[in-house]
Formats: sequence, structure tokens, C-alpha cells
Amino acid sequence: MEQRVSFITLAVADVARSRAFYVDGLGWRPIFEADEVLMLPVAERLILSLWSVEGFTAEIGEPPATGVAPLTLAHNLATEAEVDAVLAEAAALGAAVVPAQHRDWGGYSGYFADPDGFRWEIAMNPGDTGAFVLPPAD
Repeated sequence: MEQRVSFITLAVADVARSRAFYVDGLGWRPIFEADEVLMLPVAERLILSLWSVEGFTAEIGEPPATGVAPLTLAHNLATEAEVDAVLAEAAALGAAVVPAQHRDWGGYSGYFADPDGFRWEIAMNPGDTGAFVLPPAD
């Protein structure tokens, strides 16, 4: 199997509510929309798929777990000021935010939860790893 990810699919309680947060609030542009799914291109050849719990359950054969998901989605930025700005934007949309702080590993990061509680890490990650995930400078 080739080392890559094509889709990240999250089961959401209300696709319209997720659309209001990601598209209307954060300004993301969908590549596909239907009643039970919203697909958002998030990187070159990577789609974040927000799928209704019902559609998700029908497809995989069992309902998703509840509670805090044991994963985070990360959005890296070049500066601490950019991290703070994105966390402020999420807070303005009503997201629960954990303020950014300097981390032992040398970076600066904070978190917000989307309407279904999925945690987004907003980070400035120094070094080669941080450079790898950032888009090329204009």
C-alpha cells in the first residue's frame, strides 16, 4: 500500500451545522455537498469528509464511538500570531478554545473543538517537520 491518506471522514450529528461552521464561518470551500455529506479539500489530494452519523453507520455497519475522539486534526502556521488569530476566529464562531502556549517540544499551539467536539490543534511547529507541512510561501 502506498504511504498516503486520501480522505479523513468524521461522523457528525448535523451536516448543516458543520457546514455553517466550516463553510459559512471559517470560509472553507466544499468540493461536494449532499444532504448527508460535506466534502472539503484540505490539502493536495486530501479531503475532509463530514458525514452524517446515519450515513456513516450505514456504510461501516456500526455507529461511531461517542465522547472525546482519541485524535486531533492539526493546522500548522508559520507564526505564533497566526495561531492566535485562528484560535480567536474559532472562538468568535462559538468553538470551545484552549489558548495557545509554548510547548516543551519547542512549538506553540492551542486547540479548538468543532460543533461535534472534534479537536483541532492550531500550531506553529519549528524545524523540519513544521517546514514540511506548510504550503510554499507566495
